Amino acid sequence: MSDEGVVLDRTKLFWQELLPRLKAERAILALSAVLALLAIFAGVHPLVILPFWIAFVVALLNRSVPTEQPAPIVATAAMEDGKDPLVPVLNALDMPVLVIAADETVLFQNIAAEKAFGTIPPESYLAARVRSPGILDMVRETIATGKANQIEHTERLPSDAVYVVRVAPADIGEGNSGRRVFLLSYRDISQVRRIDRMRSDFVANASHELRTPLASLRGFIETLQGPARNDPKAQEKFFSIMHEQVTRMSRLVDDLLSLSRLELKSHIAPDDTVDLVPLLGHVRDGLAPLAGELDVTISLDVPETPVVVQGDRDELIEVFENLIENACKYGQEGKKVDVRLTGGEGGHAEVTVTDYGPGISAEHVPRITERFYRVNVEASRSKKGTGLGLAIVKHILTRHRARLLIHSEFGKGAVFTVRF
Repeated sequence: MSDEGVVLDRTKLFWQELLPRLKAERAILALSAVLALLAIFAGVHPLVILPFWIAFVVALLNRSVPTEQPAPIVATAAMEDGKDPLVPVLNALDMPVLVIAADETVLFQNIAAEKAFGTIPPESYLAARVRSPGILDMVRETIATGKANQIEHTERLPSDAVYVVRVAPADIGEGNSGRRVFLLSYRDISQVRRIDRMRSDFVANASHELRTPLASLRGFIETLQGPARNDPKAQEKFFSIMHEQVTRMSRLVDDLLSLSRLELKSHIAPDDTVDLVPLLGHVRDGLAPLAGELDVTISLDVPETPVVVQGDRDELIEVFENLIENACKYGQEGKKVDVRLTGGEGGHAEVTVTDYGPGISAEHVPRITERFYRVNVEASRSKKGTGLGLAIVKHILTRHRARLLIHSEFGKGAVFTVRF
């Protein structure tokens, strides 16, 4: 820069500093001007009061006067290159967070946001990466008003996810070192929405399952009170059906209560130990009469040494009763069910229940542990199933920190493996 340019810049700076001070001291200036005029009228030479004017101007330049605070700094290189002290704090959060400038550029994204939405280069415009008009409008409103806002937003890709999206201003630092940024956070409530949906479906399904036997009972009672009042043969038939319906409702209520109890303690792992060898023998003996009625043979293959796992004996009996009973009922065509126990002595215990029936189609396998889900509704009801057995099995195994593995091909039977 030339000497002439430097002089011009300094002159400009001088007036930029002097004018606000003159404006702030306009009352004193007016009083000084009046006194100067009076002195001139009184015959005092103007040069006499010149030193006083010079002293006044010097004092004015040295005096600090309140001025408007500079606008907060919006972007900082420290945040972009990861040196800002806020960076580790934001990265420690488990929810996606974007830090946005007042010009709608993304200054920073934490690790959770990068995992959820991919990498967003610094200084990218938010509108280029976020396609939701609702979120963009909310962010712009917050930037304009400085007030926090939030909306509920649903992402369809790569999978359905529901977020509560919130944006709020944050003033960090003071004075010239301060900055204003806007934090855009995504709180994932997908699991809450799924649980709400499952609860609604559960109530609807349970109501439907109870409504059907109740309607049957009501019809039979009306028939017994009317046309079959004096028909002993019809009465015997209807009473038998009514007994079956009442038994079905009783099983359904018992299963519902079991599920409720399991959900209350699903987070508490059992602290007892159970030997699976005698337990499986007890389950097989208990189901022997049912297997005989269905003409199914239950074979049991267990080690000679104990296989001990951590668990609740009654709950594990319920697990294997459900699995072996289902294998007998739905694999009846194969005429046999194989139960095999492996593991023990430090190895992971596994119980495999294999039937040789019609099997399960691939599209049904992921859903058969859902409440009231049935591959074949009529077949399930004819076999006196409630549609809750495998849901109970899944909940018990979750509490035992065990897994249920299902392998089946249509027409080739099914294999249910409990892995501890």
